[in-house]
Amino acid sequence: MRNKTFLEINIALVLLLLSINNFGQLREISPASQQVSIEWKRGKTTGVIEVLNGELSDIEITRGNGKIKGNCFEFHTSEIKRISLTISSIHNNPGAGATVVTVNTKEQPFSFFLRDVNMEFPIYIPEYKVVVLQSGDTRSYNEVEADINSRGLASKLLQIENEPEESFESVKNRTRNQSCPTWLGISRDMRIFQLSQSLEDAPSETDVIYPRNSAESLTLPQLSDNTVGYLFTSGRGQSVESYTSRHLEENVLPILHSNHIDGEISYQSITFASLESSALTMETPIGTDFLIADNYSAGHMFTEKQQEIVNTKLLEYEKMETEQTVLYYRVEATNIGQVPRYAWFKTPRPGRGWWEKTSYTFDKPTGFSSYSDDSIFCVSKLNGKPLPNEEMAVLLKPDETVTFEFFLPHSPISKERAMRLYEQSFQSRYFEAKEFWTAKLENAAQIRVPEKRIEEMIQAGLLHLDMITYGKEPKGTLAPLIGVYSPIGTESSPIIQFYCSMGLNDLAKRSLMYFLDKQHEDGFIQNFNGYMVETGAALWTMGEYFRYTNDEEWLIQVKPKLIKSCDYLLNWRTRNKTEDLKGKGYGMIEGKVADPEDPYHQFMLNAYAYIGISRVAEMLALVDPDNAARLELEAENWKQDILISFFNSMAHSPVVPLASGSWSPTVAPWTEAIGPRSLFVDEEPFFSHGTFTTPDALIGPLYLVFCEVLNPGDLAATMMLNYHSELYFENNTAFSQPYYSRHNWIQLQQGLVKPFLKTYYNAFSAIADRETYTFWEHLYHGSPHKTHEEGWFLMETRWMLYMEDGDTLNLLPGIPRKWMEDGKAVELNNVVSYYGPLSVHVNSHLMEGYIEATVRCNTDKKPGIVRIRLPHPEGKKPIKVEGGSYNDISETVTIASFGGEASVRISF
Repeated sequence: MRNKTFLEINIALVLLLLSINNFGQLREISPASQQVSIEWKRGKTTGVIEVLNGELSDIEITRGNGKIKGNCFEFHTSEIKRISLTISSIHNNPGAGATVVTVNTKEQPFSFFLRDVNMEFPIYIPEYKVVVLQSGDTRSYNEVEADINSRGLASKLLQIENEPEESFESVKNRTRNQSCPTWLGISRDMRIFQLSQSLEDAPSETDVIYPRNSAESLTLPQLSDNTVGYLFTSGRGQSVESYTSRHLEENVLPILHSNHIDGEISYQSITFASLESSALTMETPIGTDFLIADNYSAGHMFTEKQQEIVNTKLLEYEKMETEQTVLYYRVEATNIGQVPRYAWFKTPRPGRGWWEKTSYTFDKPTGFSSYSDDSIFCVSKLNGKPLPNEEMAVLLKPDETVTFEFFLPHSPISKERAMRLYEQSFQSRYFEAKEFWTAKLENAAQIRVPEKRIEEMIQAGLLHLDMITYGKEPKGTLAPLIGVYSPIGTESSPIIQFYCSMGLNDLAKRSLMYFLDKQHEDGFIQNFNGYMVETGAALWTMGEYFRYTNDEEWLIQVKPKLIKSCDYLLNWRTRNKTEDLKGKGYGMIEGKVADPEDPYHQFMLNAYAYIGISRVAEMLALVDPDNAARLELEAENWKQDILISFFNSMAHSPVVPLASGSWSPTVAPWTEAIGPRSLFVDEEPFFSHGTFTTPDALIGPLYLVFCEVLNPGDLAATMMLNYHSELYFENNTAFSQPYYSRHNWIQLQQGLVKPFLKTYYNAFSAIADRETYTFWEHLYHGSPHKTHEEGWFLMETRWMLYMEDGDTLNLLPGIPRKWMEDGKAVELNNVVSYYGPLSVHVNSHLMEGYIEATVRCNTDKKPGIVRIRLPHPEGKKPIKVEGGSYNDISETVTIASFGGEASVRISF
């Protein structure tokens, strides 16, 4: 061997250094080629080998009788079969552009990253009876399966099944505990107030009130930045500890109670919204025109014609001398000590910090705060008399109480009106507000469950939805906003459907009319931020409304618009029937479904389009059978085209490892992609909304199951649920915006009660304020009072209590076992299902050895079969069942040939 020259040694050294990464470890240098073996344990198998980011150099049969031709292979016997592949020009380094091998068999095709093949964790897909092995690994399929089974591994979902049932108590100390600003309003009227308090997880200098017109903060020319905020406080200030707690009136009504302890002074406050002078009752004609409210929402969209109408309405609205909504506030400061102590107060002033300089005046004789003599923004009292100073301290003897009040109109009012507002009685307004919100709850169905928090969240949630459903009372179109955002066909759907479930059909119908009133002339429905998914989603919710109501009069009225929207979708679909889209989006529409600008043939987009047209066909069968038949056929054809692209995507998407030791096929979120976006087959930055998982888990292919393109029991649905639970969920809950994932509906459909409850409790405990039950949009304080998230929580609760399945009504399919402990009861009074009004009463008398239930759904469209799940708290099986047949596995009693009323009793 000749001696290496000095230059050669230096070149070698440089190459070595270049292969060392910044952390001093050797970077893997990919070999030029790699061999792998694939073995099947199943019947006849034929297929084609495809390689992305590499080349197939050789294919060889190493076991079984078969044929090879080019990149094709063929086995015609049922014996075990094995092939060996040699792949060259490979890319096995971490990162995008890795080599992907597709085994495109006629049945159960799949793909894998070549770099994922290794001896310790072989690719093992038991559903397909196939393994992929590293070169030199001579184990058979049976040997690999035996080895993996011997490890005692379990999938994430199976692990959950082997754990105790989840509950709020079990999750509350490990999930995020996030307080949320409180919105207060009178419902229908967009003039609301946001109260942002200084709390332990959100400390601030003071509490601040933000008057809002829907999403927009109120602006006034008197302020330097125009945005209105009023700071105020009670107590000495921000200390090293936080002693503030809050709750809603009766824990459900939108009247906020706060208790703040500052040394030996207890400050107990009540805050709510009402009217300036008129009584707040169910008969009062309150509200804001739905288009004006929409105009003030974030992300709203209008056509040119709609904008002209809105502009005219805005001019009229701005000229109106309207009665203001008012924030009423009272705090009672009590000395709970044994010696005299001071209580401190600061009445509202403009600004969000002490340092903000704003020209305003506090008038001592009246207690009025103003921008000018005839522009009063606050009226303040102390013990029923004008507050003598803007800031003050009051010495209290032990057990002595002082009362500080202020009334803050949404916009400044004249001195004359302020004098009348001063005469208002806080106590009278308070009782009036309680009666108003209580009456709204009494108009809805009643749900009683043993878990107080859940029962309260149902009632509070309904009122949260109602508060920001804007429009004129008592008639006319309503805009079902979703927090600060305009109504969206997808995100408003759970709000409207929960209204239906609670028997509020008029509220649901008026909310649906928002989408039809704003329908474009060509039938397109789009109201928010360029989302292309709204048409199908809105049609679906209209179909759900009709399932609840059978409202034939409404159907005849809106039929032309329904058909127009369907034809718009079908014409859009026709434009995508091109040869270049065969197998990868043929006959599928394209466009973004959420904030990210992803204008692709998305599965979520097409799933909603399919179910929307399918529901319209179902509705029209009653009044227009010809169009119904046409649309039913079109929907079925669309479904078949979606399935072709779906299974092609599944075939070409790399498999991923599961906790069980097996591997699962995956699916891309749209047809243009190869594999889940989060696996980075292609190089692209797309992180958004606090997570890498948005395209795959939040707006991805699981919508095909929820929207009935796939059945919940299909193998593909189960596989998707399995890999989602491993890759995209923490504690079985999606990241960032968990209520965008529809996996919990699928879990309940599959009878996976423990996984359902795992998701249910982890999600709401982390994203909802635990004191006021208000929901954030995201898990990182993103967008308050988000009724889309709250709406899906309410619908999940509804599914937990009752779900429809064709002619079968499933009762209590997802309730926790502990709800059936002795002495506990579940009551559903006049909730509404597809079969009409429904009442269910379940009482546990386990100390006496039995649980009993009664069911009433005596309508013309009552279900043929009723199944009621009555789980024993300790999992015991009954010794006697009366009223139906019992299934040990599902713990359900089946009432066949249901006659409208039934009773069940199970004894232990």
